[in-house]
Amino acid sequence: MAILKKNAFSRRVPDLVTEELVAVLSRRTSFEFKQLFEILHENLRARNAASGGEEMLRLRAYEKLQNLVARGMVKKTGKKYKGLPSALAKALIPPNAHIPAAAAARTAAARTAAAAK
Repeated sequence: MAILKKNAFSRRVPDLVTEELVAVLSRRTSFEFKQLFEILHENLRARNAASGGEEMLRLRAYEKLQNLVARGMVKKTGKKYKGLPSALAKALIPPNAHIPAAAAARTAAARTAAAAK
């Protein structure tokens, strides 16, 4: 019996395209895909992360957008897309919800400082 071995690297955190999609869709306005992609492309170019060609990026962005729609984080009405802020906040959390110790400490310190004010 053969033993299956997984050698491939699996990226569990959201990628830059998803991060930018979530950021743009969190604005509480509706976008057609063309508008949404123009904003997304401009933001990725500003971050120097728009590589691989515009058409390939358009396909990746559309696929990611459809995944967000399927997961109930974005509402599609006709040709317009509108993000649901409460659901989009969860989109960037890794599936295992692991928060590194340093980040957890910073969050706890920020809460303590806010409570002290």
